Amino acid sequence: MCQKPDMKQYAKHDGSAVTKDIRPQIKLCRKEEFENLWPQINDIFDKARQYMRRNGNNVQWTNGYPQKQTVASDVADGCFYLICLNARIVACFCMRPSPEPTYAKIYNGQWPDDEPYNVIHRLASDGSVGGIALLAIKFALDKGNLRVDTHELNSTMISILEKEGFIRCGTIYVADGTPRIAFQKQGTKHTNQINIMP
Repeated sequence: MCQKPDMKQYAKHDGSAVTKDIRPQIKLCRKEEFENLWPQINDIFDKARQYMRRNGNNVQWTNGYPQKQTVASDVADGCFYLICLNARIVACFCMRPSPEPTYAKIYNGQWPDDEPYNVIHRLASDGSVGGIALLAIKFALDKGNLRVDTHELNSTMISILEKEGFIRCGTIYVADGTPRIAFQKQGTKHTNQINIMP
């Protein structure tokens, strides 16, 4: 489970303050804990799907995606992270190093460079804490260049990426053959408040 960090006030999704709450922490999910944590992780995915549907995105994350087997593979590869607040998992994401197979071909545009990069997949939040996507993005940018893809109906993610200065590079097609908007930003170091756990 997530270790309890120093106490700090933090903002909820609705902008209100959580008195005596704590800063989010990013923690690598270990293989030996995955089975016990899967129900919590899956619940976060369910909440993320519900958020998509409420906001008009009825085509992304269908048929039970992300499946347990997919996430288990992320964990086995050391690429799946948990975001914790007050010893509770509130979000999760996969961050993998290049190359991403579905990025080999890009249409209606091009990648700005051929440098190594990381890619974020399966980013999900339970909705209880605001700014989660930005935390994950800044964490990844600290490692170098970052590429991200998202569906054209995922207006929340598109807005976040554009506000953070990501370049819209073109269109890629994921494994099921559906299109995604492809973004990239050059990695820079951030002085943020994220506690990184081993």
